[in-house]
Amino acid sequence: MSAFINLGDLVRRDRDQGKLAIIDLGGEGERRFTYAEIDGMARGVARAMSARGFGRGDRIAILSANRAEFIAAYYGIMRAGLVAVPVNYRFPGATIEFIIRDAGARLVFCDAPRRKQCPTGLPAVCFGVNGAEGFTKFLDPGAFDALLARPDEPAMFLYTSGSTGIPKGVVLSHQSHIWVVETRQEGQDLSPHRFLIAAPLFHMNALALAKLACAAHATIVLQPQFSAPAYIAAIAQHRCTWLTAVPPMIAMMLRKQELLIRTDLSSVAFVRMGSAPVSQSLMAALYRALPAAKLTNAYGTTEAGPVVFGPHPGGLPQPEMSVGYPHPKVQLRLIDENRRLADQGALEMKCPALMLGYHNRPDLPPPITADGFYKTGDVFRRDADGFHYFVGRTDDMFVSGGENIYPGDVERMLERHPAVAQACVVPVDDEIKGQKPVAFIIAKAGQQPDADDIKRFALANAPAYQHPRFIWFKERLPLSTTNKIDRSVLRREAAKRIAAL
Repeated sequence: MSAFINLGDLVRRDRDQGKLAIIDLGGEGERRFTYAEIDGMARGVARAMSARGFGRGDRIAILSANRAEFIAAYYGIMRAGLVAVPVNYRFPGATIEFIIRDAGARLVFCDAPRRKQCPTGLPAVCFGVNGAEGFTKFLDPGAFDALLARPDEPAMFLYTSGSTGIPKGVVLSHQSHIWVVETRQEGQDLSPHRFLIAAPLFHMNALALAKLACAAHATIVLQPQFSAPAYIAAIAQHRCTWLTAVPPMIAMMLRKQELLIRTDLSSVAFVRMGSAPVSQSLMAALYRALPAAKLTNAYGTTEAGPVVFGPHPGGLPQPEMSVGYPHPKVQLRLIDENRRLADQGALEMKCPALMLGYHNRPDLPPPITADGFYKTGDVFRRDADGFHYFVGRTDDMFVSGGENIYPGDVERMLERHPAVAQACVVPVDDEIKGQKPVAFIIAKAGQQPDADDIKRFALANAPAYQHPRFIWFKERLPLSTTNKIDRSVLRREAAKRIAAL
């Protein structure tokens, strides 16, 4: 029997309500909130929504950078039986408006910089401002009992990035992510930790960790957005013990070598990286920077949650580049191109965190098999001990001269070169091969690699068809709105470079 009845009510009232819940490093300077204060704001939101006539199932958008009020509003919306819709504020204005309209949102919580991005004619409540639209004025302080969530009742819509088409609203229930929180907590006391969150709260990576920290009665150190120097400073100043990030964020942090050397990072005990592939060189650099920390190369999806892999049941140590062994509460299988079980293939999974479906998208066939498995679109390899390794996305794969190429495979090979810090491989059109791989490279600090040398390394360490035909060096790689490498930008740049030859 779950201890929680509503995803918006994860506060443990049998514990010290005066404990620090959030250290907010946002726009108004450092602000500190106890559990009593966050709980009070969430109740105030729920009471205000109910008093204003919002009905069970109504959708309420949140368009804001990370701040304590974001979390309080998110909880309050769900406590009142409404559906929270966090929106990626980095999207173009037309996409933001599409998402809010598509969700059928009846109101938007926003911060002041995002007020102009709210659709015209839709009521808004603004964090950090005074006046009629202000969040503090909106709150209705007092008691409120969270509604008991019904089976399969939607708690939130999370819209996917839309990099390959129209953003899709993933519908997630209360029970699905209560299960995630409780499963992640099993067998461990996380209350002493300080979780540093700089990834955006509109993304599953940060949002799931914020809920975990709340349910564990831990403390969140919350940054409005990621900046490598500020991230490093926050670790030291607030003695953060748990970091979560996408790999490009960690890579940017590790490039601040001088700052890392003079900063005390000894508090860090755990680092969890997910949402994008992790390279061997990045893991090695992170081990050097944080030798006392336990590093986790994690995997999860918006549609099926972050509980997928875990430790080996026999106690075998997890290989460095593996994402782990299948979690005992999750069913996994790898399916090859002929729909047969295989040791390398597309991952399909079934667990209680599975989405209810995509909102308002009858044009999309649900990516669920007849026997209830979610088709992730991610290709994995399984070794003899059952450990899994990420190979690449099925939609990133391209064919060169009849050979399937997964960019992630080639990137991990290139990143073993002693002068390469980071690589991104994309296809360009070729009259003979159909497509062929090219690579964008970030060199390690103090290194000046030669393109021909990297090509020779590739030919010596991988099949010839995988070697990049062109190599270009860059200071940084473009990132998407969720801090992942934006391959579409690099594909366009590569096409332009080839056309100019």
